[in-house]
Amino acid sequence: MRIRFLGHATFLITTADGTKIVTDPYEPGGFGGAIKYGPLQEPADIVVVSHDHADHNYVQMVPGKPVVVKEPGEYLERGVALRSLSTYHDASRGAQRGRNTVWVIKADGLTLCHLGDLGEPLNPEAVTALGPLDVLMVPVGGVFTIDHRGATGVMNSLRPRLTIPMHYSTPKAGFNLASVEEFLAGKQGVRRVQGSEIEVSRDSLPQTPEVVVLQPAL
Repeated sequence: MRIRFLGHATFLITTADGTKIVTDPYEPGGFGGAIKYGPLQEPADIVVVSHDHADHNYVQMVPGKPVVVKEPGEYLERGVALRSLSTYHDASRGAQRGRNTVWVIKADGLTLCHLGDLGEPLNPEAVTALGPLDVLMVPVGGVFTIDHRGATGVMNSLRPRLTIPMHYSTPKAGFNLASVEEFLAGKQGVRRVQGSEIEVSRDSLPQTPEVVVLQPAL
């Protein structure tokens, strides 16, 4: 499996058989030009959306005729199993920004979790519901989501083998978010990748948990 960080909270996941999954597609140029990441050119088969904000739900950006999964539930598409956990986009039980859907993606013998715009800590029941995870994609920039402290707490609760930070400040994200460095500070097992993509398999998972920082592709 290949995991490519496109930017913001958008990833392109390509399974061993070539199935392509896009998470939370942003709107290029959205929010008055604040989103400076470019458009995706590569067709996808499946798109998962955590919530209906333009930096996460712009399925029009994704070429091809993908199956779009937005409603909480369980799905099986092209051999990829998808299940959801309903959470909140803020710490006030959705009073500020509504609900957020966490997606668990199973393919190639791996379990991935994309937290979307999680805005609250995960309680023990939620941690149990998500179950053992191999790869976690977690927002770390704060303001609209959990901040670096909250993200660290969620990571420590879920204990994935690989954690990939997302939704933080970059030159192409014109939001008032924190940088990824605040999340990385003081952590062991940090691996910075020069490119935007890693290849992951059951056999290649690290024995000791790692945080992998990818460069936005677009």
